[in-house]
Amino acid sequence: MSASRDRLNRSESLHQQVARNLRNDIESGALRHGQALPSSRELAEEWGVSVFTITEAMKILAEEGLVISQSRSKRVVNAPDQTLRNDLRMQNPRVVIVGGYAGSGKTELGRILARETGWPMLDKDTLTRPVVEAALEILGVSPHDRESDVYVTKVRPREYESLIAAIDENLMCGNSVIATAPFIRELNDPAWIARVKASFAARNASTVFVWVYCDADTMHMYIRRRGAARDAAKLADWPGYLAGIDVDFRPAAPHHVIDNSASSEPLQSQARDLLKAILDEDEE
Repeated sequence: MSASRDRLNRSESLHQQVARNLRNDIESGALRHGQALPSSRELAEEWGVSVFTITEAMKILAEEGLVISQSRSKRVVNAPDQTLRNDLRMQNPRVVIVGGYAGSGKTELGRILARETGWPMLDKDTLTRPVVEAALEILGVSPHDRESDVYVTKVRPREYESLIAAIDENLMCGNSVIATAPFIRELNDPAWIARVKASFAARNASTVFVWVYCDADTMHMYIRRRGAARDAAKLADWPGYLAGIDVDFRPAAPHHVIDNSASSEPLQSQARDLLKAILDEDEE
């Protein structure tokens, strides 16, 4: 968890927002089974809310069985299923391309899908960030730059080449893959979509495109929460950032939409529905 959080948006009750975010952390594995949570006072300071709000959020998670109170001041995560390994082997591999804007929750969705299936999850930032940051410094710009022409024209294309190569290597081993990245330019380019589908088909794999939608206020909350240096420019001029994107964007190909806005269904439920749809498509 980040050391501090800005006050949450009020499109939904604050305690429900806190509960939702902690639930996503548990379901994605960011909070582990048996891990002790900070005290109510610490969580209240972290989220910028009252202790009462934290207490109400904990009631929700306790009712769902995700948090157990061991004493008045100690609560622990209760997610024993995290220790179970699911291995869903398919005759023909699947490539699940998960795209979405920064802060939409695509990484959390990828992690949940990976836990449900045992399929490897390939996240672009995890795979490439150290090399990207070193390259940007060599090119004379900030290692956290994600806005300049230097990044967009010289570095970004190589990031996606690396991600696609990692997918291809897994397909050669017969593994289905979950790949998470913004994919905004890519999913708006029918030619790119056709190329990757053909490339994966050559490995006897089919491709599923997933777009994670998140309203602007909730994205803002998520980005503030993670406190990543690469998001500094977005947060410094949030209205300007929003003016440059299309929140209602959808991929230029058949796709599934996951709504990760504050008031939507739990991400875990949507992930399971998505997986069922993927498997049903395979049977057809």
